[in-house]
Amino acid sequence: QVQLVESGGGLVLPGGSLTLSCEASVMTFSSDYMYWARQAPGKGLEWVSVISPTSDRIYYADSVKGRFTISRNNARRSMILQMHSLKPEDTALYICVRDIINRWITTPTSAFGSWGQGIQVTVSS
Repeated sequence: QVQLVESGGGLVLPGGSLTLSCEASVMTFSSDYMYWARQAPGKGLEWVSVISPTSDRIYYADSVKGRFTISRNNARRSMILQMHSLKPEDTALYICVRDIINRWITTPTSAFGSWGQGIQVTVSS
């Protein structure tokens, strides 16, 4: 019943790097849009990045452009988020999300799509 499982979080120093992984146990993975969302302490959900089923369309939040890279492997039903030059403001629960459509322009909510449990990323000295 667990469809999305994140891994790779942890504590890193400012300026450091971290790679998050999401493993999906769903047969429709190759036709789903995949997202990373995050929720910082005391703040609402925000989209970090989205990648289309065939990786031909990719979007990033302005706050992470140039620092984060999203990619997917449909054969392995997996997705990763490579994070570099991490800042304290990147501290958040990072959540893997899948959906049949692109919801990038909408406010993220777990009422739509399938959401993982999330994994903590803490950037602090």
